[in-house]
Amino acid sequence: MEVALPLPVSHTFTYRVPDNLRERAVPGARVLVPIGRKQRIGWIDRPSDGPPAASAKPLDDVLDERPAVPEPLLRLCRWVADYYVAPLGQVLRAALPAGLSDVSRDFVSLVHSDGPLPGELTDLERTVVEWLAGREEPQPVARLRRERGKHSWWPVIRRLQEWGIVAVEREEPRTDPPVRTRRLLRITDSLPTLGRREEVFGRARRQRELYEVLEEMGGTAETAHLAAQLGFSHTVLNGLVGRGVAIFEEEEVSRDPYAAVPIAEALPIPPLTPAQEETVEVLLAAARAQDPGTFLLHGVTGSGKTRVYVELLREVVEAQGRGAIVLVPEIALTPQTVARFRAAFGDRVAVLHSALSDGERLDEWRALRSGEKRVVVGARSAVFAPVEKLGAIVVDEEHESSYKQGDSPRYHAREVAVVRARLAGAVCLLGSATPAAESWRNASDGKYRLLTLPDRVGGAVLPSIRVVDRSEGRDGTKGAPLGPEILSEQLEAALAARLERGEQSILLLNRRGYATFVRCHDCGEVWECPSCSVSLTYHRRRARLVCHYCFHEEAAPQKCTRCGSTDVGFRGVGTEQVEREVGEHFPAASLARMDVDTTSGKWSHHRILERVERGEVDILLGTQMIAKGLDFPNVTLVGVINADVGLHLPDFRATERTFQLLTQVAGRSGRGRRPGEVIVQTAMPDHYAVRSALRHDYHGFIERELEERREPGYPPFTRMVNLVVSGRDEDEVRKTAVGAADWIGGLVRSEKLAGVSVLGPAPCPIERIRARWRWHLLLRSGSARLLGEVCRYFSERYTVRKGRHDLRLAIDRDPVALL
Repeated sequence: MEVALPLPVSHTFTYRVPDNLRERAVPGARVLVPIGRKQRIGWIDRPSDGPPAASAKPLDDVLDERPAVPEPLLRLCRWVADYYVAPLGQVLRAALPAGLSDVSRDFVSLVHSDGPLPGELTDLERTVVEWLAGREEPQPVARLRRERGKHSWWPVIRRLQEWGIVAVEREEPRTDPPVRTRRLLRITDSLPTLGRREEVFGRARRQRELYEVLEEMGGTAETAHLAAQLGFSHTVLNGLVGRGVAIFEEEEVSRDPYAAVPIAEALPIPPLTPAQEETVEVLLAAARAQDPGTFLLHGVTGSGKTRVYVELLREVVEAQGRGAIVLVPEIALTPQTVARFRAAFGDRVAVLHSALSDGERLDEWRALRSGEKRVVVGARSAVFAPVEKLGAIVVDEEHESSYKQGDSPRYHAREVAVVRARLAGAVCLLGSATPAAESWRNASDGKYRLLTLPDRVGGAVLPSIRVVDRSEGRDGTKGAPLGPEILSEQLEAALAARLERGEQSILLLNRRGYATFVRCHDCGEVWECPSCSVSLTYHRRRARLVCHYCFHEEAAPQKCTRCGSTDVGFRGVGTEQVEREVGEHFPAASLARMDVDTTSGKWSHHRILERVERGEVDILLGTQMIAKGLDFPNVTLVGVINADVGLHLPDFRATERTFQLLTQVAGRSGRGRRPGEVIVQTAMPDHYAVRSALRHDYHGFIERELEERREPGYPPFTRMVNLVVSGRDEDEVRKTAVGAADWIGGLVRSEKLAGVSVLGPAPCPIERIRARWRWHLLLRSGSARLLGEVCRYFSERYTVRKGRHDLRLAIDRDPVALL
């Protein structure tokens, strides 16, 4: 059998199947296999082409009675591995809950460090002994690598083991998925008469009371409830079991992360608007067809796209008895979003996203696999959910870059959704107020079918948008920057008016922290991260400088480390500074801030948004996480503190992202009966992204944007691959990148691949992250097939040797960012 292991290698591994395991050894099943000195959990991909070699090792075990990966999902994972040039084992690991894969772990402990040692210890041997000294518990070898560097520790450990200085133990992989259980106490012997009860309990009054309470509760109760709520001690519980009339049992419990969130009451459903009705009719007809296809739903903010999603799912789930997947960006996956689908489909809805614990994700996954739940709402990885009889996939806010996985396998959930729907014969619906350029081009070319919702529901109108030129001072002088005044006069007055009327406001600034950099006014020194090519951000509440890439921290400086000057300035504006400024202007207002710093807790988003929904927050401010997925009727003002953040990044998608962010956050205003207003502060009021957002003109923007990309040959007019070489030594990284570019250039010339061009290599715009230097080169072609063949050929034949510089090469197909 060919087994895929979660290792960074492109091939599968061949194992023999013992006769006693042959019946269960089928594609998709989890298997326990020996690999090197460890055991790992892998997945059977397919039978081997021929009989395995005599040297092939046997499978240690098959772990599933029913394959963990159903055949349709296995086919999808093979496509992802092939298209994104990623190892199949890594794709399968990304597709499944963490509880379904594991590896054996090695532990080392100190036996003795006193007395004579055999000869002089080497530096590495002494490092191990000193590291273990004083640690009573055996230590994972992986921790030794993390804390003392990635040396070849195993030869060192083996020598120390031979001398009796250390002992080595192995913890085998956890083959059974972890489950949560609760302890029950159950009556096993009925005592029908009073005489029999006197005989059994005698003077044990509390045990008899416990027995009779259990009778009243149906014969079984949770021990935690009996102890905490009813006051029976564990001695009494154990005594009842000791008398032979009851037993303890363990019952598996499903960890539903939203079980405590009440399902919203079914409100009267308003009639569909004519545009919604037409759209729903088209989608329902497609859902009943054999080849439904892919649809792009372009609807302005507040046009009722979610209602269309729900009506499509009603047909698929309730009328056809099939399942559905709803993907939303991670930052928009709020309890408010989940509640809309739970209101329609009740407890048949599962939720999958990164904030869940491994156990919660596993329980939701198992409920979907068994068919207990039919609808999953989740972020990127939910595209792999084991939904039975899949009938529809919805990708909400399909333009969002968070649908792209940042590390291997670097898949894009939107593209995977399109392929999965095609393989399953399901409808794929992509929805957005600002569709991605690639999706719009596909709709224009007829690859997707375009549906439109041009108006807001309920007669609401899109908010009016005003632009405040940040290149003018408050006195109207051109060229005078806004300076320390974060709020323009117009925005300050608009906030005051909303507070007076009891309405709510949202303020957006897509930068967290207090000041974006720190600079010495005398010598110009800027504090930078020692491991990344970025300036450090000042966080005032913690009085720390923080790197937002590697999370390095240091104390805020009192004087310049270069010249000794105490004239140190904190420049730039972040959400923390906006919060302080707004609080000083409006001390009676209730503020809430939403960014990474305030939402690190599991339910932080939930708690903040619940306060906004209850009207306890007057002004909500934050980063892009407040720009989408929120529907608060009392919000009538949106202020964009600085629309230029991100506009000039060295990335061909920077303008598109700016337009999308402005349009999306503007859409939070005026969603109720009161009209909305948006005030945008910018130093570039004439930029076409700003002007198009001002007019709510997606068509005008996308037409101009596509023209800007056509000449230089950027997507969607070409397909692109970003090859990134990284390592600890700058010169070695450069030489490796040059070597890779020369190798691919030689392949293109020798095979006369006229349709493929190679650009670079060059340093990445952020050339150092987490102490790793980064160079990249771009491959472009109008043919996705040809570009894929080049990438796969390169991946299979070109070797980057990690060596002491820890060199790595990443293949990012269809990148969403080039930083």
